[in-house]
Amino acid sequence: MEISLENKTVLVTGASAGFGRACAERFARAGARLVLVGRRAERLEALRRDLPVPSLAAALDVRDRAAVERFVAGLPSGFGEVEVLVNNAGLALGLAAAQAASLDDWEQMLDTNCRGLMVFTRALLPGMVARGHGHVVNVGSVAASYPYPGGNVYGATKAFVHQLSQNLKADLAGTGVRVTVIEPGMAETEFSLVRMKGDAEKAKAVYAGMQPLTAKDVAEAVFWVATRPAHVNVNVLELMPEAQGFGPFTVKRG
Repeated sequence: MEISLENKTVLVTGASAGFGRACAERFARAGARLVLVGRRAERLEALRRDLPVPSLAAALDVRDRAAVERFVAGLPSGFGEVEVLVNNAGLALGLAAAQAASLDDWEQMLDTNCRGLMVFTRALLPGMVARGHGHVVNVGSVAASYPYPGGNVYGATKAFVHQLSQNLKADLAGTGVRVTVIEPGMAETEFSLVRMKGDAEKAKAVYAGMQPLTAKDVAEAVFWVATRPAHVNVNVLELMPEAQGFGPFTVKRG
């Protein structure tokens, strides 16, 4: 039987835009309580006010381990028993080849995409295991499996997300806690705008002439895996736009 998330708490990181916002809106339509985490306080508060369910907004940088641990420990009554954690906070920065890439960009991607996800997961897992149910949904990327020029550390961080998800599943077998990694392909959100350091023209060009996935498409995938019957664990869900495929191997000649 499909799981009902009505009055259950769903915590979404990176909730101020893109996949995170769409996930919050989708779970709210199912009657879930929302904990919204992100760095942009005004956007989070506006979203909280718009949601038709009890919601809590917290301006928080997932890279700050001490702040994350304090926040989780201090979740108020009605929000403390998190049923679904959507680890969505993440970013890509730049498309330069490895030999020319910014080490600062690399470190920020590692801290956000890997460490932030790891700390939030570790903070919430003991409660899920103690209650005998819960679900960790990690937002990864097809870049975890398919390399491309300029993907370097971004792809490596998403490979970390993929493998951590699989290893969590190994540890949690039989506990009632499920783990899924969602791996989207090209999706039009603020992702490319951030990657291109605010260059809107370059960001728009990424999706020129094709129909990318939308944030709502990905949110539906997240919601679907989280509402499967309790005995069903979707390990990995990979999705791409119809227009996207797989390129040939890179071969430099001459």
